[in-house]
Amino acid sequence: MNSLLIIINIIVLLLLIFGLFIMQKKHVSFSKRVFAGLGLGIVFGFIIHLLYGTTNSVTVNTIDWFNIVGNGYVKLLQMVVMPLVFISIVGAFTKLKLTKNIGKISFLVIGILLGTTAIAAAIGIGSALSFHLDGIHLNQGEEEAARNALLQEKVTGVKDMTIPQQIIELLPSNPFQDLTGARPTSTIAVVIFAAFVGMAYLGVRRKSPEQGEFFAKIIDTLYSIIMRIVTLILRLTPYGVLALITKVMATSDYGAIAKLGKFVIASYVALIVMFIVHLVLISLAKLSPVKYVKKSLPTLTFAFTSRSSAGTLPLNIQTQTKSFGVSEGIANFAGSFGLSIGQNGCAGIYPAMLAIMVAPSAGINPTDPSFIITLILVVAISSFGVAGVGGGATFAALIVLSVMNLPIAIVGLLISVEPLIDMGRTALNVSGSMTAGILTGKATKELDKDVYQQSNAIEA
Repeated sequence: MNSLLIIINIIVLLLLIFGLFIMQKKHVSFSKRVFAGLGLGIVFGFIIHLLYGTTNSVTVNTIDWFNIVGNGYVKLLQMVVMPLVFISIVGAFTKLKLTKNIGKISFLVIGILLGTTAIAAAIGIGSALSFHLDGIHLNQGEEEAARNALLQEKVTGVKDMTIPQQIIELLPSNPFQDLTGARPTSTIAVVIFAAFVGMAYLGVRRKSPEQGEFFAKIIDTLYSIIMRIVTLILRLTPYGVLALITKVMATSDYGAIAKLGKFVIASYVALIVMFIVHLVLISLAKLSPVKYVKKSLPTLTFAFTSRSSAGTLPLNIQTQTKSFGVSEGIANFAGSFGLSIGQNGCAGIYPAMLAIMVAPSAGINPTDPSFIITLILVVAISSFGVAGVGGGATFAALIVLSVMNLPIAIVGLLISVEPLIDMGRTALNVSGSMTAGILTGKATKELDKDVYQQSNAIEA
């Protein structure tokens, strides 16, 4: 009987996918197809949850099959992340788009990412204090206890690293290993390696123009092929969103979410306020925040459902260049740096909120100005090297709590609502990197205002 129910669920998903395919054939816009996938997934996932619950074998095995579409799509995107980062950064040098402004661009992108992370930390602190969040009264069950045992092992290696050591971790010692994404800081390492390759190209071009021109043609060809792969994968976005959000709705523990509802609400209030800060910054740059919201929504929707900043990178870069008119070089710098530096949600709001919640248990007054200022600085500096995949926020929280000499057990106690909050955090991370790209493009005059003002978003 269970096998029959699983087959029925799979057939329903295939029918929904077919419906989205028909919409594509009828040339319905990319944005509308993404939101159609989101809406259908919410309804379908909730129905599965109501009929079978989260732990029933029907739900578990159904989602296992659905993961072929959802997780499979995310893996395809992750497949092109490192090649895209490397080729795009080197290509920016061969096309002479970054030669004059590379120092200024890097400074602005990193500065904006760190600055907005500091603001995000302040907002997280304000939200935690406003909602009177307290980590002392959280209950620890078997699952939370197991999580904390793992965290204790993980924090041993984290807390012993000084800030200079964390910065050294960003540098590539083996670029081929980093191209596989082996480390949390692999993306930044690949960016640094690609920048060295680009600078070496400039030197070779001056001394041997023929060899330089030949290398540039190879890079341009590879870039065209990689971008074509990205385009092909992005066409699958509505189907990926459908499967991913169905999984979230079908497997979420609504009871646990209700118990920790105050923390969930406080987290999303902080995330929304920080998103509004992004819009204010865009307005101050004399650009339309309405255009930003409209054009970024498909990208932010995928980030929300996938919980992967790295997986969203190809869509992030394409949105910056095609929808906002940001130059390819800046878009790649902002998108790539945004994976490991200054993530507003995971490395800004979340660690700050947890620190405020556990401060009383360590005998610290969370409203003490010196504590708050120190916390904001620690959060901003510690935001280097946070992995752009699910779990990055946990890593960031461990670093901040360890540096501040605060108990880390609270990280494990929030395991039941972690996926729900991580969705919003990831969307904010991606919004932060896109905002950094737009503001940097505007400051360096490498943003096409005509493209930004156009009404239509990218099509895939």
